[in-house]
Amino acid sequence: MSADILIDAEDVQRYYQSGTTVVKALDGITLAIRLGEYLSLMGPSGSGKTTFFNIIGALDVPTGGSVKLGSRELSSLSTAELSYLRCANIGYIFQNYNLVEVFSALRNVTLPMRFLGLTEAEANDKAAKLLERVGLGHRMDHLPGELSGGQQQRVAIARALANDPMLVLADEPTGNLDTNTATSIVELLSELSREKGVTIVSATHDHRMLSVSDRVVYLRDGKVERILNRDELKISVGSIGS
Repeated sequence: MSADILIDAEDVQRYYQSGTTVVKALDGITLAIRLGEYLSLMGPSGSGKTTFFNIIGALDVPTGGSVKLGSRELSSLSTAELSYLRCANIGYIFQNYNLVEVFSALRNVTLPMRFLGLTEAEANDKAAKLLERVGLGHRMDHLPGELSGGQQQRVAIARALANDPMLVLADEPTGNLDTNTATSIVELLSELSREKGVTIVSATHDHRMLSVSDRVVYLRDGKVERILNRDELKISVGSIGS
């Protein structure tokens, strides 16, 4: 595998049994994702976006095929090794934020760091800097219920970056946000990707993501339908073409 490839997915399949029917959520996807790339996965509901997202994020296992993160074949890792890999190398951002409601913004961001052994002081200092960077330095002691949706998603972004991951996976990160807030989140993710050199893969329906993506992978019926580079996209207000 080339040194500039972070994720190498080969003929990835994910099948489910539904009664007597086999549902092919993924039906032979082959895709290489580069280091530092901002890649968007797009497609209609049921196209396989979230399933592929979960498999490359080591949250699910394929029925067939292989997925490598760097030089590591995910299927060869033990449960403990996968847990460590997810905590140390992958940051996750979800549509519903998935914050711990009884913890402050600061403590939510420190959680991944404490799992990797940072002291409370070290974790608090790093979390405070991340919250400052995402524009929430003045809200770090607030509980999630005291924050707006956009602010909660900013906390989730800070948490995703807590352990300096190689890969950030964003699953419909703007899905619950109003237009202006969603735009600010898209811009923030793009800025952080450039600043930190982190690879971002976003499963999304949001066309605003396209303007910041290096490539867009369109999925349909569990297969790659087409892949477009940024210069192949024709983006205008309210529409997209190619």
